[in-house]
Amino acid sequence: MVVTNHRIDVPLDWSDPTGPQISVHAREVVAAEHAGDASRPPIVWFQGGPGHEVAFPDHRGSWLEQLLTRYRVVLMDQRGTGLSTPLDARSLPVEDATGLGEYLRNFRQDSIVRDADRLRATLFGEDADWYVFGQSFGGFCSLTYLSYLPEHLRGVIITGGFAPVLHETDDVCVRLFTQVASRNVDYYARFPADAPRVRRIVDHLEAADDVDGRGQRLSARRFLMLGSMLGLQHGAAELHGIVERADNDLEQLGMLSGTVHEQVASMMSPATNPIYTVLHEAAYSSGPATGWAAERARRADPRFALDAHPAPYFTGEAVFPWMMHELPELTPLREVADDLATHDDWPPLYDIARLEANTVPVVGTVYWDDAYVERTMALETVSLLGNCSPWITNEFEHGAYRHEPRRVADRLFALLDDLTARG
Repeated sequence: MVVTNHRIDVPLDWSDPTGPQISVHAREVVAAEHAGDASRPPIVWFQGGPGHEVAFPDHRGSWLEQLLTRYRVVLMDQRGTGLSTPLDARSLPVEDATGLGEYLRNFRQDSIVRDADRLRATLFGEDADWYVFGQSFGGFCSLTYLSYLPEHLRGVIITGGFAPVLHETDDVCVRLFTQVASRNVDYYARFPADAPRVRRIVDHLEAADDVDGRGQRLSARRFLMLGSMLGLQHGAAELHGIVERADNDLEQLGMLSGTVHEQVASMMSPATNPIYTVLHEAAYSSGPATGWAAERARRADPRFALDAHPAPYFTGEAVFPWMMHELPELTPLREVADDLATHDDWPPLYDIARLEANTVPVVGTVYWDDAYVERTMALETVSLLGNCSPWITNEFEHGAYRHEPRRVADRLFALLDDLTARG
């Protein structure tokens, strides 16, 4: 590969283009054998998230290799991530919660796509066109791009990211918890011996100070967030392995091993990212306050209660207010997280009329049992979106493009070529 670094300055607040500036970094990646081929079209990769950076492309393989067969790939570090102007809870750019909230409100999809379009114009020219590939939250960004800046988009590929554009955060969280509950039913049916194991682990964590090597106590509710694994390709089996190990630890050690603590910490690591934590629910809002919607959805379903029998259900991907108190990395965000949860004037993320009238070719996957982007809402978006050809499948999970990149890419590239040829 030939990897070229680029950095541009963009407004912190795109409604005030002459105001404070931040930087956005991107790596342009080209297959070495095509380095001199200027006709190879560019495609920008929108990472999942919010708030996740794109790792340095250390090798040609997996999902990146599939894109390199057709495109010049632009790996953009979305604002606040990677080598773009960073955000870290230990070194926040604004001290008071009100000012920090105003700052962080500029880190949603509407700002990300404007950064990307400025990057397109800077790298390839004001009139240049390019493609977009959006994975998960990156698909949300792609739909915002189609809503407000579609003029230079040649085509869009979305994997597991057809955002619920017709719904607000409360409805989204209720539907997602319903989906996660069904995943729990399947999990406990597949591994029935895990119900008493989970019950024992939860009771232990509620009663004991089970601390890791750094002295941080593991709570039952944090352990149950391992349910995020149920949306992965082999996640149920991986979760079973952790539960089995934890139960054996209690039998043999009377406490959980460092290995189990590390596995929980690894699953929780995205939550220590400020953008992910404070804007996770806001990424669904086009106006109303989110008000810790996931916590309300959890409390409304007794199957997720810690005292549920025979065992509580694992929770899926969500951010809860207790995390600001329990995770030391998030303590500095406690006040601003509450402020943003009550903010009730979020700008619209999507233009529904424009999406319905869309002419840019759009292809993508809807995963039938997706635990992160609920199927019925994704299908509503697919149905309203103009010039869209979806692949609806129950063969894969949410991260299929990383798990089976060639099979997924071949199918989606064929759909895109067919849709483009039909005009």
